[in-house]
Formats: sequence, C-alpha cells, structure tokens
Amino acid sequence: MIILPAIDIKDGNCVRLFKGDFSTVEKVASDYLETARSFEAAGAQWIHMVDLDGAKEGRPVNTRIYTDVAEKTGLKVELGGGIRSLETIKEYLEMGITRVILGSVALKNPKLVCDAVEKFGSEKIVVGIDAMNEMVATEGWLESSDVHYIDLANKMIESGVKYFIFTDISKDGTLSGVNREQLKKLADATEGRANIVASGGVHTMDDIIACKEMGLYGTICGKSIYKGTLDLREAVQYAEVK
Repeated sequence: MIILPAIDIKDGNCVRLFKGDFSTVEKVASDYLETARSFEAAGAQWIHMVDLDGAKEGRPVNTRIYTDVAEKTGLKVELGGGIRSLETIKEYLEMGITRVILGSVALKNPKLVCDAVEKFGSEKIVVGIDAMNEMVATEGWLESSDVHYIDLANKMIESGVKYFIFTDISKDGTLSGVNREQLKKLADATEGRANIVASGGVHTMDDIIACKEMGLYGTICGKSIYKGTLDLREAVQYAEVK
C-alpha cells in the first residue's frame, strides 16, 4: 500500500477544510515546498495535492505550486481540482505531474474520462469519488447528485479507469477515522478490477492498518500529519511491508 500525504492549496496557502466546507479553511503550513520536502524526508514517494481554488472555479489556478513540487522534489505528484479538459490534463502531465484526478467530470462528462484514459493511459488518470450519505457530490462538494458511489465506480471501470480515490465527505478533515464500511463495500464491489485509495478521516495508525487489511492500494493523510496524530514515517514503513 502507498501513503499519500496531502497538501490542499487555497489562495496560495497550504490549508485543510472541515468536511469540505470552504468557510472552515485553516492554514496548516507556511511553505508548500518545505512541507513537501518534509514528506519526502519521512519516506513518502507520493504526494496528493488539490487545487481548491481550481475545484471551485472549474479551471487550474495554482499551477506553479504543483509544478514546483514536481520539479524540486523526488515526489510523484497526484493532482486534482478544476481539471475539466484533455488539454489541461496534457499540460499537467507535460509539466511533470504523475497522475491527475478527475472528479466532477466523471459524473458530468464521462466521455472525457474515457477519452483521457485512451489518450494518456490508465496509469495517469485517477477518478475521485466524493460521497455524502453514499451519493456522489460534485463541483468542490458544493453540489449533490442521485448517483450511488459504487454505481459510478463500476461505470468508470467500464471506461478503462483503474484508480479511484474514495472520500466520505462527512469524514474529511474530522480526524474521526476512515469510513471502513463504505470503503469495504467499494473494495468488495470492484475487487480485482480497480485500485482504491482511501481519503477522509484518517486519524491514527489504526486507520492505516485497517486500510491495508482491506487490501486497498493507498491511503491519503492530511490533517492527521499536521496535527501530529499520525507519524508519517511510521505509516509509510508499515504500508510498504509486503
């Protein structure tokens, strides 16, 4: 399993939100590059980054920050937020981003996801499924839908998608533990056909252990690292044990 420490960017700052609510923005680090390098020093190979401004505006906003991390660290950058076109995906990949996250468009423009996988390959594309009460939310979590998260995953698998990030919005930024029940349902429903990354609510090593025992591909850790409830080095070492 891989551990993906997270940096969310809003107005150029490293922040975290509570349950995806933009009014709860909290600055958690002063320097994004310094923070990324500390993750690398702790043994992380990946970093999960989100352009919160981009998610809200539907277009890339803080591009230089992500390309900086890709160029100036050895971390593989997984990036989401405001990616709505093949051109944007192409530009990010050419700038050194390793994998791009398609969120809202998976629901609103599934053909784009299909085309992206066909053009750039399944290793470069990850679909972010964000759910509230098991129903998919879009547009920076500001809009809800009547689509069940497992139904969306199955539809995306048919389009060639192999990587998914599942976030229970009610858990995100709460340090209340991952939603084991919903993650298990998703892992069982897609077993052998997809790689699942858990996101939202990670608090302690118990969550890392639970995710690994479920056979998940990865776990994203944000607030738990900044608040000191999870030791990133310990999490990475445990996750890497075969």
